[in-house]
Amino acid sequence: MEKTSEAITAPTHESVTLTHTAALARLGHALSDETRARIMLALREAPAFPSDLASALGVSRQVMSNQLACLRGCGLVEAIPEGRRTWYRLADPHLAPALADLLKLVVTVDPTCCSPEGCTCS
Repeated sequence: MEKTSEAITAPTHESVTLTHTAALARLGHALSDETRARIMLALREAPAFPSDLASALGVSRQVMSNQLACLRGCGLVEAIPEGRRTWYRLADPHLAPALADLLKLVVTVDPTCCSPEGCTCS
């Protein structure tokens, strides 16, 4: 019997490649940090300047700078220079609806787990 290797197929019947798995790993890394996840969710609503994001999320500008650098390195956000300032947006238009779908999934898994008061999941 001859061994053959087959590509893993996604439900859409597209071949899943190492590029796909690397992209998912980057997204998982980004979302594993609460501040980065909050940045991604904020940018899902609209592009923003780092100082505005820092104020809205209640973090220092240094923390915001570090987290945005990480998200840029993961290829999830992009910096858009505007004069002397730079604003940020999600790097791909598919990210916003994907994040919305992930939020629905989390709620579907256990809606009592996370509330506005905080997460109780362990």
